[in-house]
Amino acid sequence: MNKAPHKRWGPVRSLLCLAPLFLLAPLYSYRAHYALPEPVVDLVDPATSLPQISEAQILAHAKYLSEDIGYRTVGTREHALGDAWMLQQAEAVRAECENIVRAHPGRKLQCEVWHQQGSGSHRFDMMGKRLYKTYVNLTNIIVRVSDGTEEGKEHSVVVNSHVDSTLPSPGAADDALSVGIMLDCIRVLINTPGWEPKYAIVFLFNNAEESLQDGSHLFSTQHPVAKTVRAAINLEAAGTTGPELLFQATSEQMIKAYSKVPRPYGSVVANEVFSSGIILSDTDFRQFELYLNVTGLDMAVVGNSYLYHMRKDLVENIEPGVAQHMAENVLALLLHLTSTESPLPELAAGYTRPQTVFYEHFGHFLVYSFTTAKLLYSGFFIVALVIARTTYVNPAPALKKGTSFLGEHVKGAIAVSAACLGAILSANIVAFLMDKILGKSLSWFSSVFACIALYGPAALTGALVSQLFVGRVHEHTAFTALMLIQSFLAALIQVLGLGAGGVLFLSSAPFALALLINKVLTKPGDDISLWSYAVGQLSPLVTGTTLFCAVLDVFVPLTGRMGEEAPAEHIIATIVAMNGSYILPLTVPLVQRFGRRFLVRAIVVLSMLTGVMMAIFAMRQPFDAMHQKRLFVIHMENITSEEQHLHVAAADGAPGFHDLAVKIAEEFSVPGTTPTTVVMDDWNSDWDTMYPFSAFLTPYKFDLPLRAEHQDPVEHGFSVTAVNDKIDEAAGTRSFTLVVNHPGIIWTAVAFDAHVLSWTLDNNPPDEYARHHIKEGSFYGHDTWSVDLVIKLPSSSESASRDSGVKVNFVGIHEKAMWPGKKAEKELGGRAMKLFEEFDGWLERETAGTVDAMFIGCVGGVAVI
Repeated sequence: MNKAPHKRWGPVRSLLCLAPLFLLAPLYSYRAHYALPEPVVDLVDPATSLPQISEAQILAHAKYLSEDIGYRTVGTREHALGDAWMLQQAEAVRAECENIVRAHPGRKLQCEVWHQQGSGSHRFDMMGKRLYKTYVNLTNIIVRVSDGTEEGKEHSVVVNSHVDSTLPSPGAADDALSVGIMLDCIRVLINTPGWEPKYAIVFLFNNAEESLQDGSHLFSTQHPVAKTVRAAINLEAAGTTGPELLFQATSEQMIKAYSKVPRPYGSVVANEVFSSGIILSDTDFRQFELYLNVTGLDMAVVGNSYLYHMRKDLVENIEPGVAQHMAENVLALLLHLTSTESPLPELAAGYTRPQTVFYEHFGHFLVYSFTTAKLLYSGFFIVALVIARTTYVNPAPALKKGTSFLGEHVKGAIAVSAACLGAILSANIVAFLMDKILGKSLSWFSSVFACIALYGPAALTGALVSQLFVGRVHEHTAFTALMLIQSFLAALIQVLGLGAGGVLFLSSAPFALALLINKVLTKPGDDISLWSYAVGQLSPLVTGTTLFCAVLDVFVPLTGRMGEEAPAEHIIATIVAMNGSYILPLTVPLVQRFGRRFLVRAIVVLSMLTGVMMAIFAMRQPFDAMHQKRLFVIHMENITSEEQHLHVAAADGAPGFHDLAVKIAEEFSVPGTTPTTVVMDDWNSDWDTMYPFSAFLTPYKFDLPLRAEHQDPVEHGFSVTAVNDKIDEAAGTRSFTLVVNHPGIIWTAVAFDAHVLSWTLDNNPPDEYARHHIKEGSFYGHDTWSVDLVIKLPSSSESASRDSGVKVNFVGIHEKAMWPGKKAEKELGGRAMKLFEEFDGWLERETAGTVDAMFIGCVGGVAVI
């Protein structure tokens, strides 16, 4: 029988037919992406009488650390209180464990506790900068849970979280949440009847991560149980909502272990993006890799990272279900890694970087090797070629010679590629207009998905405009060309050793099925069936929405702290355009279906929509009370010149900062001051307590008026001296010990220029005259540190410089002068805290709560030694 004659539907009717798919598929993906379990309150499951993960218990721990104790900055009294509380919890665990064993004498279970204290130093290169860290008497609390035998302790997994918090934040999510999760996992494990770990778990509550990973360095290099560690699980947070993300996995064994968790969330794409260094961030996982040479998993809560390192990182802002999700996944991992199926003994011989593709797709966590991926993607490309050839429709059958298959698909490939490039170009043109012409950059900042409304229409307009230049391409050819391009790129990317090619495989594979369905439903010369469009679009819509959510969750808030010079507007515009091209790949064949007239009309409508969205966003303010601008404020007391200055900086390119600086000058500086930015480089020592992150800042410097409280002489015992000073004229060297005394001052930093031949920091100082930065982090009450150096003396022709010594810039933070962390004892913070209290109140009124400021009182100066 002949097939019924084809009757074409118009563009409106066709789009209405496909509308449910375009709405429901992204909605499904969005809901699945952000789905969290119901929070549990009870410590014991009433149905089974077995212990269970309790979010309420986890958050109670997090709240005590972040609100009852407060800002636990390394070196502060609160940091010491956090250490004492953590040790108390560990001892309580040991006591509970011993009671359980006494009640069940045959059970193989042992809990050991260490309160590690130690000093050390390490090199910490970051952001292209060379930096050295030294620390004095810092602490870790370690709980090892094992079966009590030497065999059971031979292999272990370390689970890490950090008890301390950073300068401007109480650290409820980062990282008190993870501390609570680890404590609750211990509770559930030891109270589960019959659970006996085949291999040990080392719970490391490290107490100095925010000072640049000193605590994990201390454990990795000095603790005796570190040599038994075969794998590491690092728990972090850069946000307060959504599922925890697996963003680093460094071996196939640990990826397979992660696949055992109840709610896996992670992909090879996230793994490769983080490993590439595009995101300038780091975790304790670095120390475990560097000094223990172990594999592992790095996991973090990343949603709503607007609150990362902010005052509002509070328990009340942690989304219900976040703790439950992360803790249940961690518990499942630990159960697997301590079972007879554990890969820990295998990992004792070492590990290789993963050649593994992994991702979640339609509720399934898929894991397969790079070899399988190469065969699968290459095989599919061959299948795609066969399908393209067998379903090929000659667009000009009436012509004697027709048109070649290859020639038509070259045109199709050009059309598809031009659409992608057009989308990126058009979105970036709008980005340029918003940033440089209208002066309205970051107008989308306060909502993760707002940028789609601004750049989505622009990207789609650019994609369609490109088709005007390409000319007419047969709909079927555009469809098959798209399949061939994506399948080829998937295979190519995988051959190059990148697992991210799987994303293109997921989108292109359904096109083959769609074309086969089309061959059944239509006859030659017909338009492609809308059923084929539905089948082909489903996977890109679902996978693309998941990618969109994950990427925007990270990058949109990140633009608020990547610096004024970063092309934030263009980064977000490009992300929207590229993800949009992935989500709606069948745009090109669909517009080619309806011809030039429809194309021109669509371009006009989308251009108008783009203009409307630009007008709307030009009226928007970037920041609001829950998506705030970050401000960094330093009250600097120079003990060398006896001057006092106010330093204010921002870390974003949003408009209005200079206007705010003018108002700050009018309110707090000398009358008539015109604020101007100062140079931020390696020689700007005013910001060395934040080095090298200070490179992101745009700073202003203000003179302070001569108020009565500013007339008192600065009284600090902060000093930098040289002892054991010896000069070897024959060798042309000088050896000495650099001693820094800093009573009441924390996070001290020194910077100097010299040709260092050797020192006690490491064995490889640069063999040249260079700028050196050394930062310190010490436990509360420890106020002296030193470094032994041998430096090369200047040549005799530079005798003046030879005799003048080494100029050392030094700076640190007054332990009592941090607002609002030290608000409860503000009287001890002196003039800086008086200024901060006034400044903070003024800022709240002036900006209606849209600015979060970090206030620190610094003391610094210059010493020639």
